[in-house]
Amino acid sequence: MGIVKTAKLIYEYARRDEDNRVIEPVRAVDRVDLDIQEGEFVAILGRNGSGKSTMAKQLNALLYPTEGTVWIEGMDTTEEKYLWDIRQTAGMVFQNPDNQIIATVVEEDVGFGPENMGVPPKEIWKRVDESLQAVGMTAYRKMSPNHLSGGQKQRVAIAGVMAMKPRCIILDEPTAMLDPNGRKEVIRTVRELNREEGITVLLITHYMEETVEADRIIVMDAGHVEMTGTPREIFSQVERLKELKLDVPQVTELAYECKREGLNMPDGILTVQELVDALCQ
Repeated sequence: MGIVKTAKLIYEYARRDEDNRVIEPVRAVDRVDLDIQEGEFVAILGRNGSGKSTMAKQLNALLYPTEGTVWIEGMDTTEEKYLWDIRQTAGMVFQNPDNQIIATVVEEDVGFGPENMGVPPKEIWKRVDESLQAVGMTAYRKMSPNHLSGGQKQRVAIAGVMAMKPRCIILDEPTAMLDPNGRKEVIRTVRELNREEGITVLLITHYMEETVEADRIIVMDAGHVEMTGTPREIFSQVERLKELKLDVPQVTELAYECKREGLNMPDGILTVQELVDALCQ
């Protein structure tokens, strides 16, 4: 069993009318099976309403299955005795970093989680130092988060999760509110954490370029897993992705259009260098 596993996972919520009366149940996640191994970098893609964010909240026990089972490191998320162990194993980073930053000084915010876990002060500061260094924010430790850019705030939020020593980090569209430079900062940080620290990463995003270095991509639609494979396998299926109302990386789209115009191009080009090499052959 991997560090994250789901079996026939179903989640339904109640749709209500203006008088708060239940009209009908809506199935947001529909019989999903996942098995994510420790150390993997997995990206989850899907258009709005596909169920990807609802899925993310299941993996941190913020929501519980209507049917089926979710295990984090073998712990069933519906068993209350495992709740804090699950949330320590699988940390969550949300879309808006302002929703996670609560202190007035960066280093105090990063140390907030471990302090609430009862970690001794000496160990807290060691974790704060290590986490800030890992995300490249050591120079900003004495600053107020209000003076940071969006990308810097998101890196502080990631450091705060890291200080709790999770083995898995779930990022629910962490770059959705950032400018292009902020997005690059955060994704670069996430990749380094995965490669250098061995942290399992689940990245939920709708920016295709952020997924090209993932080990695996899962594509969801209407609560189902529609596609799964390596980035090259997924982005080789441009027509299928368009049917699911999804884009592909810009360089992949360009290569696809070149092939449609008669150029001999391989499927699933992911980088500018790959495109240049294909054109020069």
